[in-house]
Amino acid sequence: RGLPFLLLALVGYFLTLRENGPFLEATRRLGQALVTGGGLLFLFAVNAPAGLLAFFGRLLTPFGLAALAGLLLSAAAFWGMLRSPTAQALHAKTGHEQAISGWLFLSPNLLGFLIFFAGPLLLSFYFSFTDSDAFNPPNWVGLDNYAKILNVTVKPLETPEQPAREVVDIKVYDEVGRLTIGGRGLLFAAEDRFFWLALRNTLLYALLVIPLSVIPALVLANILNSKLPGMKFFRAVYFIPSIAATVGIALVWQWLYNATVGYINYFITLAVNFLNNTLHLGLVDPQIRWVSDARTALLAIVIIGAWQTVGFNTVLFLAGLQNIPGELYEAATVDGANSLQKFFKITIPMLAPSMFYVLTTTTIQALQVFEQVFILMNPPEGPNNSTLTLVLYLYRSGFQNFKQGYASALAWVLFVIIFGITLYQFRQQRRSSIYES
Repeated sequence: RGLPFLLLALVGYFLTLRENGPFLEATRRLGQALVTGGGLLFLFAVNAPAGLLAFFGRLLTPFGLAALAGLLLSAAAFWGMLRSPTAQALHAKTGHEQAISGWLFLSPNLLGFLIFFAGPLLLSFYFSFTDSDAFNPPNWVGLDNYAKILNVTVKPLETPEQPAREVVDIKVYDEVGRLTIGGRGLLFAAEDRFFWLALRNTLLYALLVIPLSVIPALVLANILNSKLPGMKFFRAVYFIPSIAATVGIALVWQWLYNATVGYINYFITLAVNFLNNTLHLGLVDPQIRWVSDARTALLAIVIIGAWQTVGFNTVLFLAGLQNIPGELYEAATVDGANSLQKFFKITIPMLAPSMFYVLTTTTIQALQVFEQVFILMNPPEGPNNSTLTLVLYLYRSGFQNFKQGYASALAWVLFVIIFGITLYQFRQQRRSSIYES
Protein backbone atom coordinates (compact mmCIF):
# COMPACT_ATOMS: atom_id res chain seq x y z
CA ARG A 1 0.00 0.00 0.00
CA GLY A 2 2.97 2.31 0.33
CA LEU A 3 4.31 1.55 -3.14
CA PRO A 4 2.63 4.55 -4.91
CA PHE A 5 4.18 6.98 -2.41
CA LEU A 6 7.57 5.31 -2.84
CA LEU A 7 7.28 5.72 -6.62
CA LEU A 8 6.33 9.38 -6.08
CA ALA A 9 9.49 9.91 -4.04
CA LEU A 10 11.51 8.16 -6.76
CA VAL A 11 10.09 10.54 -9.40
CA GLY A 12 11.04 13.47 -7.20
CA TYR A 13 14.57 12.13 -6.82
CA PHE A 14 15.03 11.98 -10.59
CA LEU A 15 13.75 15.57 -10.86
CA THR A 16 16.48 16.74 -8.46
CA LEU A 17 19.11 15.24 -10.75
CA ARG A 18 18.38 17.63 -13.63
CA GLU A 19 21.38 19.75 -14.58
CA ASN A 20 20.02 21.91 -17.38
CA GLY A 21 16.81 23.04 -19.00
CA PRO A 22 14.15 25.69 -18.27
CA PHE A 23 12.87 26.27 -14.74
CA LEU A 24 15.82 24.28 -13.33
CA GLU A 25 15.59 25.70 -9.81
CA ALA A 26 11.81 25.26 -9.62
CA THR A 27 12.09 21.72 -10.92
CA ARG A 28 14.67 20.81 -8.27
CA ARG A 29 12.54 22.29 -5.50
CA LEU A 30 9.53 20.36 -6.77
CA GLY A 31 11.65 17.17 -6.77
CA GLN A 32 12.80 17.80 -3.21
CA ALA A 33 9.20 18.37 -2.11
CA LEU A 34 8.08 15.15 -3.79
CA VAL A 35 10.94 13.18 -2.17
CA THR A 36 10.10 14.57 1.28
CA GLY A 37 6.33 14.22 0.96
CA GLY A 38 6.45 10.81 -0.71
CA GLY A 39 8.90 9.48 1.86
CA LEU A 40 6.78 10.66 4.80
CA LEU A 41 3.57 9.29 3.27
CA PHE A 42 5.34 5.96 2.60
CA LEU A 43 6.45 5.71 6.25
CA PHE A 44 2.91 6.38 7.48
CA ALA A 45 1.44 3.97 4.92
CA VAL A 46 3.60 1.08 6.14
CA ASN A 47 2.89 2.02 9.78
CA ALA A 48 6.54 2.92 10.46
CA PRO A 49 5.78 5.11 13.54
CA ALA A 50 4.17 2.20 15.36
CA GLY A 51 7.11 0.00 14.43
CA LEU A 52 9.60 2.57 15.76
CA LEU A 53 7.66 2.86 19.02
CA ALA A 54 7.65 -0.93 19.38
CA PHE A 55 11.40 -1.05 18.64
CA PHE A 56 12.22 1.58 21.27
CA GLY A 57 9.88 -0.18 23.69
CA ARG A 58 11.88 -3.39 23.29
CA LEU A 59 15.09 -1.40 23.58
CA LEU A 60 14.10 -0.19 27.05
CA THR A 61 15.15 -3.45 28.68
CA PRO A 62 18.35 -4.17 30.66
CA PHE A 63 19.89 -6.13 27.79
CA GLY A 64 18.80 -3.60 25.16
CA LEU A 65 20.12 -0.64 27.14
CA ALA A 66 23.43 -2.43 27.77
CA ALA A 67 23.81 -3.21 24.05
CA LEU A 68 22.97 0.39 23.13
CA ALA A 69 25.46 1.74 25.67
CA GLY A 70 28.18 -0.58 24.36
CA LEU A 71 27.48 0.50 20.79
CA LEU A 72 27.60 4.19 21.68
CA LEU A 73 30.83 3.79 23.65
CA SER A 74 32.44 1.86 20.79
CA ALA A 75 31.38 4.50 18.28
CA ALA A 76 32.67 7.30 20.50
CA ALA A 77 36.01 5.53 20.99
CA PHE A 78 36.37 4.91 17.27
CA TRP A 79 35.50 8.53 16.44
CA GLY A 80 38.02 9.73 19.02
CA MET A 81 40.73 7.55 17.53
CA LEU A 82 40.21 9.19 14.15
CA ARG A 83 40.66 12.70 15.50
CA SER A 84 44.06 14.26 15.02
CA PRO A 85 44.79 15.14 18.73
CA THR A 86 43.99 11.58 19.78
CA ALA A 87 46.07 10.12 16.96
CA GLN A 88 48.99 12.34 17.94
CA ALA A 89 48.70 11.43 21.60
CA LEU A 90 48.76 7.72 20.70
CA HIS A 91 51.66 8.26 18.24
CA ALA A 92 49.56 6.91 15.37
CA LYS A 93 51.16 6.60 11.96
CA THR A 94 49.89 6.39 8.40
CA GLY A 95 50.35 2.63 8.46
CA HIS A 96 47.93 2.38 11.39
CA GLU A 97 45.30 4.26 9.41
CA GLN A 98 45.79 1.93 6.46
CA ALA A 99 45.54 -1.08 8.76
CA ILE A 100 42.27 0.20 10.23
CA SER A 101 40.90 0.79 6.74
CA GLY A 102 41.92 -2.72 5.73
CA TRP A 103 40.20 -4.28 8.73
CA LEU A 104 37.08 -2.24 8.04
CA PHE A 105 36.95 -3.57 4.47
CA LEU A 106 37.52 -7.11 5.76
CA SER A 107 34.95 -6.83 8.54
CA PRO A 108 31.85 -7.90 6.52
CA ASN A 109 33.48 -11.14 5.36
CA LEU A 110 35.11 -11.68 8.75
CA LEU A 111 31.82 -11.20 10.58
CA GLY A 112 30.07 -13.52 8.12
CA PHE A 113 32.76 -16.15 8.69
CA LEU A 114 32.46 -15.86 12.49
CA ILE A 115 28.64 -15.88 12.52
CA PHE A 116 27.86 -18.47 9.86
CA PHE A 117 30.90 -20.80 10.00
CA ALA A 118 33.13 -20.53 13.08
CA GLY A 119 30.21 -19.92 15.46
CA PRO A 120 28.11 -22.94 14.39
CA LEU A 121 31.29 -25.06 14.25
CA LEU A 122 32.19 -24.33 17.86
CA LEU A 123 28.55 -24.64 18.93
CA SER A 124 28.24 -28.08 17.34
CA PHE A 125 31.47 -29.15 19.08
CA TYR A 126 29.94 -28.10 22.41
CA PHE A 127 26.63 -29.82 21.63
CA SER A 128 28.48 -33.06 20.87
CA PHE A 129 29.23 -33.34 24.59
CA THR A 130 25.60 -32.75 25.62
CA ASP A 131 22.23 -34.47 25.29
CA SER A 132 20.66 -31.54 23.45
CA ASP A 133 17.31 -32.53 21.95
CA ALA A 134 15.86 -29.16 20.80
CA PHE A 135 13.16 -29.28 23.48
CA ASN A 136 15.02 -29.20 26.79
CA PRO A 137 18.11 -27.36 28.02
CA PRO A 138 21.25 -29.34 27.11
CA ASN A 139 22.95 -31.33 29.86
CA TRP A 140 26.66 -32.12 29.86
CA VAL A 141 27.24 -35.83 29.23
CA GLY A 142 30.94 -35.77 28.41
CA LEU A 143 32.08 -38.47 26.01
CA ASP A 144 28.87 -40.54 26.26
CA ASN A 145 27.79 -39.72 22.69
CA TYR A 146 31.16 -40.71 21.26
CA ALA A 147 31.27 -43.84 23.42
CA LYS A 148 27.88 -44.93 22.12
CA ILE A 149 28.92 -44.31 18.52
CA LEU A 150 32.20 -46.24 18.76
CA ASN A 151 31.11 -49.02 21.14
CA VAL A 152 31.52 -52.17 19.02
CA THR A 153 32.40 -55.75 19.86
CA VAL A 154 33.41 -58.85 17.87
CA LYS A 155 32.50 -62.27 19.25
CA PRO A 156 33.31 -65.75 17.88
CA LEU A 157 30.38 -68.06 17.15
CA GLU A 158 30.36 -71.81 17.61
CA THR A 159 28.19 -72.10 14.51
CA PRO A 160 27.37 -69.48 11.89
CA GLU A 161 23.69 -69.68 12.89
CA GLN A 162 24.22 -69.21 16.65
CA PRO A 163 21.80 -66.58 18.03
CA ALA A 164 23.34 -63.26 18.98
CA ARG A 165 21.74 -63.27 22.42
CA GLU A 166 23.93 -66.19 23.44
CA VAL A 167 27.21 -64.28 22.99
CA VAL A 168 26.38 -60.58 23.60
CA ASP A 169 24.08 -58.61 25.85
CA ILE A 170 21.24 -57.75 23.47
CA LYS A 171 20.09 -55.00 25.83
CA VAL A 172 23.27 -53.10 24.97
CA TYR A 173 24.38 -54.41 21.58
CA ASP A 174 22.58 -54.92 18.28
CA GLU A 175 23.83 -57.24 15.59
CA VAL A 176 25.54 -55.49 12.69
CA GLY A 177 26.67 -58.46 10.61
CA ARG A 178 28.31 -61.88 10.51
CA LEU A 179 31.40 -63.27 8.84
CA THR A 180 32.02 -66.98 8.25
CA ILE A 181 35.63 -68.22 8.13
CA GLY A 182 36.42 -71.93 7.87
CA GLY A 183 33.04 -73.06 9.12
CA ARG A 184 33.17 -70.77 12.16
CA GLY A 185 31.49 -67.42 12.42
CA LEU A 186 32.26 -64.00 13.80
CA LEU A 187 29.53 -61.75 15.12
CA PHE A 188 29.88 -57.97 14.81
CA ALA A 189 27.66 -56.11 17.27
CA ALA A 190 27.48 -52.44 18.24
CA GLU A 191 25.58 -50.23 20.61
CA ASP A 192 24.55 -48.07 17.65
CA ARG A 193 24.26 -50.48 14.75
CA PHE A 194 22.92 -47.84 12.39
CA PHE A 195 26.17 -45.85 12.56
CA TRP A 196 28.21 -48.88 11.52
CA LEU A 197 25.74 -49.78 8.79
CA ALA A 198 25.93 -46.19 7.52
CA LEU A 199 29.74 -46.27 7.72
CA ARG A 200 29.83 -49.54 5.75
CA ASN A 201 27.51 -48.19 3.07
CA THR A 202 29.41 -44.89 2.83
CA LEU A 203 32.81 -46.56 2.49
CA LEU A 204 31.44 -49.04 -0.06
CA TYR A 205 29.92 -46.17 -2.02
CA ALA A 206 33.24 -44.30 -1.96
CA LEU A 207 35.23 -47.37 -3.03
CA LEU A 208 32.94 -47.80 -6.03
CA VAL A 209 32.31 -44.22 -7.09
CA ILE A 210 35.91 -42.94 -6.86
CA PRO A 211 37.39 -45.22 -9.56
CA LEU A 212 34.24 -44.84 -11.68
CA SER A 213 34.61 -41.05 -11.47
CA VAL A 214 38.38 -40.78 -11.92
CA ILE A 215 39.42 -43.42 -14.48
CA PRO A 216 36.79 -42.55 -17.16
CA ALA A 217 37.51 -38.85 -16.56
CA LEU A 218 41.21 -39.41 -17.24
CA VAL A 219 40.44 -41.30 -20.45
CA LEU A 220 37.95 -38.66 -21.63
CA ALA A 221 40.40 -35.85 -20.84
CA ASN A 222 43.05 -37.48 -23.04
CA ILE A 223 40.53 -37.85 -25.87
CA LEU A 224 39.32 -34.25 -25.52
CA ASN A 225 42.92 -33.03 -25.47
CA SER A 226 43.44 -34.40 -28.98
CA LYS A 227 43.03 -32.46 -32.21
CA LEU A 228 39.90 -34.29 -33.32
CA PRO A 229 37.08 -32.11 -34.68
CA GLY A 230 34.21 -31.21 -32.36
CA MET A 231 36.17 -31.56 -29.12
CA LYS A 232 35.11 -28.13 -27.82
CA PHE A 233 31.47 -29.15 -28.10
CA PHE A 234 32.01 -32.37 -26.15
CA ARG A 235 33.93 -30.51 -23.44
CA ALA A 236 30.80 -28.51 -22.71
CA VAL A 237 28.52 -31.56 -22.96
CA TYR A 238 30.52 -33.62 -20.45
CA PHE A 239 30.49 -30.75 -17.96
CA ILE A 240 26.69 -30.29 -17.97
CA PRO A 241 25.91 -33.01 -15.35
CA SER A 242 28.25 -31.28 -12.89
CA ILE A 243 26.34 -28.00 -12.99
CA ALA A 244 22.83 -29.44 -13.25
CA ALA A 245 20.61 -29.33 -10.16
CA THR A 246 20.92 -32.46 -8.04
CA VAL A 247 17.16 -32.57 -7.43
CA GLY A 248 16.40 -32.58 -11.15
CA ILE A 249 19.07 -35.20 -11.83
CA ALA A 250 17.71 -37.51 -9.12
CA LEU A 251 14.14 -37.20 -10.43
CA VAL A 252 15.25 -37.98 -13.98
CA TRP A 253 17.17 -41.05 -12.82
CA GLN A 254 14.19 -42.11 -10.74
CA TRP A 255 12.22 -42.52 -13.94
CA LEU A 256 15.13 -44.21 -15.69
CA TYR A 257 15.38 -46.74 -12.85
CA ASN A 258 11.64 -47.54 -12.89
CA ALA A 259 11.34 -51.33 -13.01
CA THR A 260 8.36 -51.39 -15.41
CA VAL A 261 8.55 -48.27 -17.63
CA GLY A 262 12.16 -47.17 -17.11
CA TYR A 263 14.45 -46.88 -20.13
CA ILE A 264 17.29 -48.83 -18.49
CA ASN A 265 15.21 -51.98 -18.06
CA TYR A 266 13.68 -51.37 -21.48
CA PHE A 267 17.09 -51.50 -23.18
CA ILE A 268 18.11 -54.52 -21.09
CA THR A 269 14.95 -56.28 -22.32
CA LEU A 270 15.77 -55.39 -25.93
CA ALA A 271 19.31 -56.73 -25.53
CA VAL A 272 18.11 -60.00 -23.94
CA ASN A 273 15.53 -60.53 -26.67
CA PHE A 274 18.10 -59.79 -29.39
CA LEU A 275 20.59 -62.30 -27.97
CA ASN A 276 17.90 -64.94 -27.51
CA ASN A 277 16.59 -64.50 -31.05
CA THR A 278 19.97 -64.41 -32.77
CA LEU A 279 22.16 -66.72 -30.66
CA HIS A 280 19.40 -68.78 -28.95
CA LEU A 281 21.04 -68.36 -25.54
CA GLY A 282 17.86 -68.76 -23.53
CA LEU A 283 18.59 -65.74 -21.31
CA VAL A 284 15.97 -64.61 -18.82
CA ASP A 285 15.04 -60.93 -18.62
CA PRO A 286 16.15 -59.92 -15.08
CA GLN A 287 13.68 -57.01 -14.70
CA ILE A 288 15.99 -55.38 -12.17
CA ARG A 289 14.31 -53.45 -9.36
CA TRP A 290 17.02 -50.82 -9.11
CA VAL A 291 15.83 -48.78 -6.13
CA SER A 292 13.56 -51.28 -4.35
CA ASP A 293 16.03 -54.18 -4.08
CA ALA A 294 18.66 -54.09 -1.33
CA ARG A 295 21.18 -55.74 -3.67
CA THR A 296 21.06 -52.98 -6.30
CA ALA A 297 19.93 -49.85 -4.42
CA LEU A 298 23.43 -48.68 -3.49
CA LEU A 299 24.69 -49.48 -7.01
CA ALA A 300 21.99 -47.20 -8.41
CA ILE A 301 23.28 -44.35 -6.24
CA VAL A 302 26.86 -45.11 -7.32
CA ILE A 303 25.95 -44.83 -11.00
CA ILE A 304 24.32 -41.42 -10.45
CA GLY A 305 27.25 -40.14 -8.39
CA ALA A 306 29.84 -41.27 -10.93
CA TRP A 307 27.85 -39.88 -13.88
CA GLN A 308 27.50 -36.53 -12.14
CA THR A 309 31.20 -36.25 -11.16
CA VAL A 310 32.96 -37.51 -14.30
CA GLY A 311 32.45 -34.25 -16.23
CA PHE A 312 33.96 -32.05 -13.53
CA ASN A 313 36.96 -34.36 -13.10
CA THR A 314 37.41 -34.42 -16.87
CA VAL A 315 37.73 -30.63 -16.99
CA LEU A 316 40.31 -30.70 -14.18
CA PHE A 317 42.36 -33.39 -15.92
CA LEU A 318 42.09 -31.52 -19.21
CA ALA A 319 43.51 -28.37 -17.59
CA GLY A 320 46.40 -30.42 -16.23
CA LEU A 321 47.09 -32.03 -19.60
CA GLN A 322 47.25 -28.68 -21.33
CA ASN A 323 49.97 -27.57 -18.89
CA ILE A 324 52.29 -30.47 -19.77
CA PRO A 325 55.09 -29.23 -22.07
CA GLY A 326 54.85 -30.72 -25.55
CA GLU A 327 58.63 -31.05 -25.68
CA LEU A 328 58.47 -34.00 -23.32
CA TYR A 329 56.32 -35.98 -25.74
CA GLU A 330 58.53 -34.99 -28.67
CA ALA A 331 61.64 -36.18 -26.84
CA ALA A 332 59.89 -39.44 -25.93
CA THR A 333 58.94 -39.95 -29.58
CA VAL A 334 62.57 -39.49 -30.62
CA ASP A 335 63.58 -42.08 -28.02
CA GLY A 336 61.11 -44.55 -29.52
CA ALA A 337 58.41 -44.52 -26.83
CA ASN A 338 54.94 -45.70 -27.85
CA SER A 339 51.61 -44.18 -26.76
CA LEU A 340 51.24 -46.33 -23.63
CA GLN A 341 54.76 -45.56 -22.50
CA LYS A 342 54.17 -41.84 -22.97
CA PHE A 343 50.94 -42.10 -20.97
CA PHE A 344 52.42 -43.95 -17.98
CA LYS A 345 55.88 -42.35 -18.01
CA ILE A 346 54.96 -38.73 -18.80
CA THR A 347 51.24 -38.04 -18.52
CA ILE A 348 50.51 -39.78 -15.20
CA PRO A 349 53.56 -38.39 -13.32
CA MET A 350 53.03 -34.87 -14.65
CA LEU A 351 49.36 -35.01 -13.69
CA ALA A 352 50.22 -35.67 -10.03
CA PRO A 353 48.93 -32.29 -8.73
CA SER A 354 45.68 -32.59 -10.70
CA MET A 355 45.33 -36.23 -9.69
CA PHE A 356 45.74 -35.34 -6.01
CA TYR A 357 43.11 -32.60 -6.23
CA VAL A 358 40.65 -34.81 -8.13
CA LEU A 359 41.07 -37.74 -5.73
CA THR A 360 40.73 -35.50 -2.69
CA THR A 361 37.61 -33.67 -3.85
CA THR A 362 35.98 -36.86 -5.14
CA THR A 363 36.70 -38.66 -1.86
CA ILE A 364 35.26 -35.85 0.24
CA GLN A 365 32.20 -35.64 -1.99
CA ALA A 366 31.70 -39.42 -1.83
CA LEU A 367 31.93 -39.54 1.96
CA GLN A 368 29.35 -36.74 2.21
CA VAL A 369 26.80 -38.22 -0.20
CA PHE A 370 23.28 -37.19 0.77
CA GLU A 371 21.16 -35.45 -1.88
CA GLN A 372 20.95 -38.34 -4.35
CA VAL A 373 19.98 -40.79 -1.60
CA PHE A 374 17.49 -38.48 0.05
CA ILE A 375 15.64 -37.64 -3.17
CA LEU A 376 15.89 -40.89 -5.12
CA MET A 377 15.09 -43.44 -2.41
CA ASN A 378 11.77 -43.84 -0.62
CA PRO A 379 12.41 -44.17 2.27
CA PRO A 380 15.84 -42.53 2.02
CA GLU A 381 17.64 -45.32 3.91
CA GLY A 382 16.48 -47.76 1.25
CA PRO A 383 15.41 -51.39 1.61
CA ASN A 384 17.02 -53.02 4.64
CA ASN A 385 19.08 -49.83 5.27
CA SER A 386 21.08 -50.53 2.11
CA THR A 387 21.47 -46.82 1.25
CA LEU A 388 21.79 -45.41 4.77
CA THR A 389 24.86 -43.14 4.62
CA LEU A 390 26.63 -41.22 7.36
CA VAL A 391 25.26 -37.81 6.38
CA LEU A 392 21.77 -39.25 5.98
CA TYR A 393 22.01 -40.85 9.44
CA LEU A 394 23.27 -37.54 10.82
CA TYR A 395 20.26 -35.78 9.27
CA ARG A 396 17.87 -38.37 10.63
CA SER A 397 19.32 -38.13 14.14
CA GLY A 398 19.30 -34.33 14.24
CA PHE A 399 16.18 -33.33 12.29
CA GLN A 400 13.86 -36.33 12.61
CA ASN A 401 14.74 -37.74 16.03
CA PHE A 402 15.76 -34.26 17.30
CA LYS A 403 18.94 -35.53 18.98
CA GLN A 404 21.09 -32.51 18.17
CA GLY A 405 23.80 -33.51 20.64
CA TYR A 406 24.17 -36.99 19.19
CA ALA A 407 23.99 -35.64 15.62
CA SER A 408 26.79 -33.18 16.43
CA ALA A 409 28.94 -36.05 17.67
CA LEU A 410 28.24 -37.93 14.44
CA ALA A 411 29.28 -34.86 12.44
CA TRP A 412 32.60 -34.63 14.26
CA VAL A 413 33.28 -38.34 13.82
CA LEU A 414 32.65 -37.91 10.09
CA PHE A 415 34.98 -34.90 10.09
CA VAL A 416 37.75 -36.97 11.70
CA ILE A 417 37.27 -39.72 9.09
CA ILE A 418 37.41 -37.29 6.16
CA PHE A 419 40.34 -35.38 7.64
CA GLY A 420 42.28 -38.60 8.24
CA ILE A 421 41.74 -39.87 4.70
CA THR A 422 42.61 -36.48 3.20
CA LEU A 423 45.78 -36.23 5.31
CA TYR A 424 46.83 -39.73 4.20
CA GLN A 425 46.27 -38.79 0.55
CA PHE A 426 48.30 -35.61 1.00
CA ARG A 427 51.25 -37.48 2.51
CA GLN A 428 51.12 -40.16 -0.16
CA GLN A 429 51.08 -37.49 -2.86
CA ARG A 430 54.13 -35.78 -1.39
CA ARG A 431 56.04 -39.07 -1.25
CA SER A 432 55.15 -40.35 -4.72
CA SER A 433 54.98 -37.13 -6.77
CA ILE A 434 57.91 -36.34 -9.06
CA TYR A 435 56.29 -33.21 -10.44
CA GLU A 436 58.75 -30.81 -8.81
CA SER A 437 61.75 -32.84 -9.86
